[in-house]
Amino acid sequence: MPARRPLICAAAFALLACAGRPSAEEPPVTPDAAPPEASPDAGPDAAAPPARTVRVATFNAALNRPEAGALAAELTAGSAQARAVAEIIQRAAPDVLLLQEFDHDPAALDHFRAAYLAVSQSGADPIDYPYVFAPPSNTGEPSGLDLDGDGEVGGPGDAHGFGQFPGQYAFAILSRFPIDEAAVRTLQTLRWAAMPDARVPTLPESGAPFYPEAGWQALRLSSKNHVDVPIRVDGRVLHLVAAHPTPPVFDGPEDRNGRRNADEIRLLADYIDPDRSGWIVDDAGQSGGLAAGASFVVAGDLNADPVDGDSTDRAAAQLLEHPLIHAGAARGEQVPRSEGGRANGPQPDQAGDPAHDTAGWGLRVDYVLPSADLEVIASGVWWPAADDPHAGLVARVDEQDVSSDHRLVWIDLRWPAASND
Repeated sequence: MPARRPLICAAAFALLACAGRPSAEEPPVTPDAAPPEASPDAGPDAAAPPARTVRVATFNAALNRPEAGALAAELTAGSAQARAVAEIIQRAAPDVLLLQEFDHDPAALDHFRAAYLAVSQSGADPIDYPYVFAPPSNTGEPSGLDLDGDGEVGGPGDAHGFGQFPGQYAFAILSRFPIDEAAVRTLQTLRWAAMPDARVPTLPESGAPFYPEAGWQALRLSSKNHVDVPIRVDGRVLHLVAAHPTPPVFDGPEDRNGRRNADEIRLLADYIDPDRSGWIVDDAGQSGGLAAGASFVVAGDLNADPVDGDSTDRAAAQLLEHPLIHAGAARGEQVPRSEGGRANGPQPDQAGDPAHDTAGWGLRVDYVLPSADLEVIASGVWWPAADDPHAGLVARVDEQDVSSDHRLVWIDLRWPAASND
């Protein structure tokens, strides 16, 4: 889904704790192969080896197409863009990947894994993700109501999330480690009106609600889906809490998309906080969010920069300043960064550090935010400098992105040694 551009809308160079930055052309060191399937109720094992390092990444790959089935057809015929996307993933080598803007199509996803990721791209090591979770998306899902106020019912503006067809701009989780599918939670159908103190869009001239009452009561909060995917790593559980909030633009003075973006981010912030999650009810009818003490990573294209762009009410700060989020990775010395981003900026009127940018137009909108209990070993944005041999993977040629207008963002994590005792 289009993200914010300046004014009208709003690789890895690791930051190591005790080492220098590797060059972007060096494939990152990755953990061993995934462990055997763990018992659903397995806990930490005092006799187990020290916790391994796990690389978690998010990548808005821009593999969305305007018609249902078009992505699968393109991948089958052969896609230069998909090969570039796959090569970036291979060179970053995440263990857990949130792949965004990949149309919801199991056949397309299976083909991308088998014919692109599992096949070496330009000499990069193939990568296998045996565990996959691809949730349905609200994009293109008809509401049956006139949500955009144009006097007609139907079309992408009246869907629960903007989309030309159900599942456009969807996302999937790919993992080298087992996914506890029975414990996955989704928040696709949670209504925006259910959120306490929601940012209700109003008409500035009159103060009246933008949405008619029937529309407000029916509209889902998540523009795609919000998911909690438990991943088992050596007997421990890491919750990947993922979403892709709507861009805070393409609306009017009522700021319906800006307010929805902020509340979609707030849903993530409330979900990870046991003191604030009581109002949440998932698609299976279970109330609440993460349990106290759960280890997690919040990931996704949040379409909100901490200081620049068009987001509403310090939307990103709801997570970046959250007490349960790792402060160093959110706003400190371990914020993912790149030399490519530094060289790309600053953009006009940009206040933030361009080294932290994750989008080609100069904003930090893609995040991998671990819980405070986890140890951050390294982090980065896969954005090579212009003189790097792989810089062409993130270039624009004839006004088209070779891969995506976003960059892959990764972070290396492990449980502290003390938690193994």
